[in-house]
Amino acid sequence: MNYQETLTYLYTSAPLFQQVGKDAYKEGLENTYTLDEHFNHPHRKFHTIHVAGTNGKGSCSHTLAAILQSAGYRVGLYTSPHLVDFRERIRINGIPVSEEFVIDFVEQHRAFFEPLHPSFFELTTAMTFLYFARQQVDVAVIEVGLGGRLDCTNIIQPDLCVITNISFDHVQFLGNTLDKIASEKAGIIKPHTPVVIGETTPETKPVFLQKAVSVSAPIVFAEEEHLLLEATPNPNGGYVYQTVEYSDLKGELGGLCQEKNTNTLLSAIRQLKQTGYRFTETDVRKGFAQVCELTGLKGRWQKLADHPTVVCDTGHNVGGIQYIVEQLSRQHYHRLHIVMGMVNDKDINGVLSLLPTDAAYYFTQASVKRALPAEEMKKQASAHGLHGDAYPTVKKALQAALAQADKDDFIFIGGSSFIVADLLATCYTS
Repeated sequence: MNYQETLTYLYTSAPLFQQVGKDAYKEGLENTYTLDEHFNHPHRKFHTIHVAGTNGKGSCSHTLAAILQSAGYRVGLYTSPHLVDFRERIRINGIPVSEEFVIDFVEQHRAFFEPLHPSFFELTTAMTFLYFARQQVDVAVIEVGLGGRLDCTNIIQPDLCVITNISFDHVQFLGNTLDKIASEKAGIIKPHTPVVIGETTPETKPVFLQKAVSVSAPIVFAEEEHLLLEATPNPNGGYVYQTVEYSDLKGELGGLCQEKNTNTLLSAIRQLKQTGYRFTETDVRKGFAQVCELTGLKGRWQKLADHPTVVCDTGHNVGGIQYIVEQLSRQHYHRLHIVMGMVNDKDINGVLSLLPTDAAYYFTQASVKRALPAEEMKKQASAHGLHGDAYPTVKKALQAALAQADKDDFIFIGGSSFIVADLLATCYTS
């Protein structure tokens, strides 16, 4: 098989959650432990940092990797979902896993794993750990796929755990209350291993405390450390942060959510130093300022064009959209255009209720089975006072927005990681 044939095999034989949703989800770690034993426990051959949370875990994972990479560590980074190419999920010092490794992994080991009927994520996680071990990474930043307690990344014994925040997402798997979701996320907390909690609510904080105490894990609440003092938007994008330890810290990532992420990261950085990781102020500054270049991160309040301004963001649930809507309200433009699509297992009405009614809308759908049809999106949006036309693809929706926008207008594209994925694959290829 060539690379594309291998991907087709993976997507069809082990259903991809981002394509089909709940039918691809497998509860429990039995397959994960079986695969791990088969490959001789590769995750034990390198250090790890485990990052969970409803929103912000991708930005935090990439920034931590960028800082450690700047400090001279050989850094593995495992994230999901990918936007354009599967290989984005598995990187070392920003470089994606080779096509050859993906092909060889499937060809050499399919006789073993096929009888297990693993999920796509179970198989990808085993592939990742084996790759990092063979490539002799020093440390790997591992982003949780879904939840925490039963996520197949949760076999690692990390040096540090980070839980960014808790809000409503994947409620069909994690529970329909914040404390239930927090309990699942808290499942990554390990005995005697420090954990940083980015944000809490009255419902979630006791859950984290109880879990940490039960396993004697030192716990730090970033919102109580107050290491971030001030955040000022940079005219060229991103932010300039004033912190307890770093003045004028330039952050490349834009979006209001980055203020919370940065406060979480500052606490995580302090904990990593106490754990024995070595990096300088220069390394921290470089990691924050060049995270996209160092790690390949895309889709976080990413500016794609000027006149009109075109911005995309992968925020896809109520918690993420709240930040985006506030960010949009702070922009200067003549008229706002929003290219919007979602997948069918999200809180669609909850998101639509947050969106501004004075924008021009271009409802569309991503090229995944979970995509809510554009016409259905349009219908549901109209009940919230949001009006526009429906388009069969992201490319056609963007073309319509560009045709109607003046040079002083603002075009936002989002609602789903998969909308951004289609955008970057078909409209703004690099």
